[in-house]
Amino acid sequence: MLDWSDIDTVLFDMDGTLLDLHFDNYFWETLVPTRWGERIGLTPEQAWLELGQQYRSVHGQLNWYCIDYWTQKLGLDIQQLKEQMRHKIAIRPNVHALLEGLAAHNKKLFLVTNAHPGSLRLKMQHTGLHQHFDHIVSSHTLGLAKENHGFWQRLQTQHHFEPQRSALFDDNLHVLRQARAEGIKHLFAIRQPDSQRPPLYSDEFVHIEDFADILPQSTACTLQR
Repeated sequence: MLDWSDIDTVLFDMDGTLLDLHFDNYFWETLVPTRWGERIGLTPEQAWLELGQQYRSVHGQLNWYCIDYWTQKLGLDIQQLKEQMRHKIAIRPNVHALLEGLAAHNKKLFLVTNAHPGSLRLKMQHTGLHQHFDHIVSSHTLGLAKENHGFWQRLQTQHHFEPQRSALFDDNLHVLRQARAEGIKHLFAIRQPDSQRPPLYSDEFVHIEDFADILPQSTACTLQR
């Protein structure tokens, strides 16, 4: 059990933390290369090799997460493609139970994501998760990706929270490292962000396998009945 009495604010990532990362991995690694390849006359395999290089060139930067950037770069309507595949968006197990339990214990809840506002809006409409949060923040509105120096301090100036009494759940180790460098105390990684891929292993952070394992005690008791 996590000692929730030490925590006032809980910061959640979206893709790979609250939502199954399978949607995004399928979208960017299979669907986009296939559609782009069709447009420029490459096989999906050839398109993936070429596109992988383009992905790596901006990985960890805000453009890596930007629908507008990739729409212009690839000549594909990325937002429309996401809309067409929205049926593959899925919530990870026990997310609702955790968010409801934390709200019942008067925790302030933040959704902090690198997702472009268009993708964020689609996923909130599809899942209804927005109703649980006090604040929903796309890193695009702050001009930095979450793994970039200064992001968490910039977030704190806009939405006050005490880093030493805050927890962050994120599947991206680079994001967790940056949050640690900027003073956020309670940091948790996700064991299996993509339900269709093997679990991840690292000794650097505590990994959460199932949110049921860390429910506030009264919520956990209710879930077990």
